[in-house]
Amino acid sequence: MKLSHRINISYENKPHYVEYIQRKGGLITFKINDHVVYGATGVCRITDIIKDKFSSSNETETEYYVLQPVYNTNVTIKTPVNNSNAAMRPIISKDEILALIAMMPEIEPVLVDNEKQRSEQFRAALKTGKTEEWIKIIKTLYLDKKAKSAVNKKLTKTEEGIMNSAEKQLNEEFATALNISPDEVVPYILDRMPE
Repeated sequence: MKLSHRINISYENKPHYVEYIQRKGGLITFKINDHVVYGATGVCRITDIIKDKFSSSNETETEYYVLQPVYNTNVTIKTPVNNSNAAMRPIISKDEILALIAMMPEIEPVLVDNEKQRSEQFRAALKTGKTEEWIKIIKTLYLDKKAKSAVNKKLTKTEEGIMNSAEKQLNEEFATALNISPDEVVPYILDRMPE
């Protein structure tokens, strides 16, 4: 069962649920075996921190995080440690997940009528790696799907793809943080969601 089948919510206070405690020069620092969310790639484990030259013309060695996506072991990513533009953050904690679940009934859907603008906004939100943005996308598209279904219509393929991506990202982060499988995330949320 997908989370989008049960989210039916409205929102006033933006959550501030992630506090970064390890900071170095304005950047978040990570260590080997930390789990992070890396942009649209999703949950990754830091498998190594290496020094390497970016090109043969550059004599300076740069330090890199070596990332292994948790749910796609065929890919390895290398990103500079000092890259302040990288969309990389720690995964959320169990307490933060419970706080988010409690807030789900308060989260507002995205109110953009123009489908092209809304799709662009959704794609940008997916790339941020922000959990509350994924929830907004899921809620918005779930409500649209429900309304369209009432008049025998469906979401566009683009909308379905965006909703599936948001659900996948959310489920994978929650699963990693809770040490459960992604398939167990929706039942976990539904058992704890306020009525």
